Amino acid sequence: MSAPSTPQTKTGLADRLLNKVEWAGNKLPEPFMLFLILFAITGVVSTAMAWADVSVTVPGTDEPTVIRGLFTGEGMTWLTTNLGENYVGFPPLVTVLPILLAIGIAQHSGLLGAAIRKLFGTSPAWALPYVVGFVGVISSIMADSAFVVVPPLAALVFKAAGRHPVAGLLGGFAAAGAGYSTNIFPTSLDALFAGITTSVMGALPGFEFTPVNPVSNWFFNIVSSLILGFVAGFVIDKLVEPRLVRMGISRDEVAVDGEEADSTDAEHMRARLSPAENKGLLIAVISAVVLTAAFLCAFLIPDSPWRNDEGGFLPKSPLLSSIVFIVVAYFAVVGVAYGAVVGTLRNSRDAVAMMSDAIKEMLPFVVLAFILGNFIALFNWSGIGTWIAVTGAAALEASGLDGFAAILGFILLASCLNLFIISGSGMWAIMGAVFVPMFALIGYEPAFTQAAFRVGDSATQIITPMNPYMIVLLGMVRKYEPGAGFGTLMARMLPFVVPFWIVWTVILAVFFVFDLPLGPGNGIFMG
Repeated sequence: MSAPSTPQTKTGLADRLLNKVEWAGNKLPEPFMLFLILFAITGVVSTAMAWADVSVTVPGTDEPTVIRGLFTGEGMTWLTTNLGENYVGFPPLVTVLPILLAIGIAQHSGLLGAAIRKLFGTSPAWALPYVVGFVGVISSIMADSAFVVVPPLAALVFKAAGRHPVAGLLGGFAAAGAGYSTNIFPTSLDALFAGITTSVMGALPGFEFTPVNPVSNWFFNIVSSLILGFVAGFVIDKLVEPRLVRMGISRDEVAVDGEEADSTDAEHMRARLSPAENKGLLIAVISAVVLTAAFLCAFLIPDSPWRNDEGGFLPKSPLLSSIVFIVVAYFAVVGVAYGAVVGTLRNSRDAVAMMSDAIKEMLPFVVLAFILGNFIALFNWSGIGTWIAVTGAAALEASGLDGFAAILGFILLASCLNLFIISGSGMWAIMGAVFVPMFALIGYEPAFTQAAFRVGDSATQIITPMNPYMIVLLGMVRKYEPGAGFGTLMARMLPFVVPFWIVWTVILAVFFVFDLPLGPGNGIFMG
């Protein structure tokens, strides 16, 4: 029996544009090889500059920085004696891995999934778009799992409430992707970004700046999460769902290739929590309150060892240096409390298995960190990072492109690169190595440059075929709309991309204009 022929459809402009993006993106090497190539290029360029006796003087210092070459006796000795230290000492590993272990308990015990279902299941129909928007934005706490957990759950609760399930599906994915770089909670992504930001400032040895930690953008993230969650809900409610209704997109899964459509009712797909899960959530909340009380007692007493020499906490103190411990403690305690109640965590072996699963999911980054750490270390040791920062800052000042205009250009560049480089850590390692020191020299704190990168890093990743989860979304959408393609997804996602990009940029501009703190002890301008 011959296979049924697939009708040829005319390729539209959106499909052609996405095909070109996919073609160009596929020409890029995978991340490890990309950074290996960049490492080699940096080695060759640094060697050529060293032979040419290139040097640069950082403003405010007397001694010039002389460029050192990798392919010299000194350079090869540095590499062979520091290869392991460059990797193990890579700052993101120091912060990301402990937080990941604790998040693993919270996620694999079922706590995070139950919390999302609780929020969905208790929301009235009119509020569902805004709940989906908010939950989608903060779902990055589950890392990439958010892309496969939130959209189908959102479709489920939309259908159960008599609303269009595809609107929930698209909205859940868009909010999770376009708002991936922000959250009301500190996450492993915050630790990863902070580690890279700190490491690239090694290009300016001795340069005074406010240390960057996982909560350096926390205030900015909280404001962004709340506003962007509302924006996502508004787009779902007022733009996406009405358009799906006008287009007549099916509210039920469509039978394909002679197969019967899934007729399972949404109400029977276990969206609501069991009594044990509800009890587990309650105990988790109580445990978080108790832990908070314990922390407050320890930190706020007059002679607390977590205060600085002046008796305060800002801009530096043992408390701010303990952020990783605090985040780990919260996720571990609430995860254990929930798991113990519902029975997913019965002994220490279960906890170890959950943490192991979390590390397994992060193994690609652990491998990538080997070349990332050595690339950034070479960038700093050779002096190329210093040279680029000083000459780039001078060029910016000479061009007159300063103030928020320079930051806007940086955000636009990040948004464009995000179409081709989906790895946020990889792109930040590249852009951060150049722009963090450069913007520091013209007066911007590294934490502010990092905040600006967040704006450009997320919005456009929901319209590029380079995002592997676009394939997953396409499969989900085709259950309702069998003829959907990448062009269809782009048309569905664009109503989210533009408002997210504009609103998030405006939020950053407000922080900039009014010089608002981005996080505890972290401002926008140097000094």
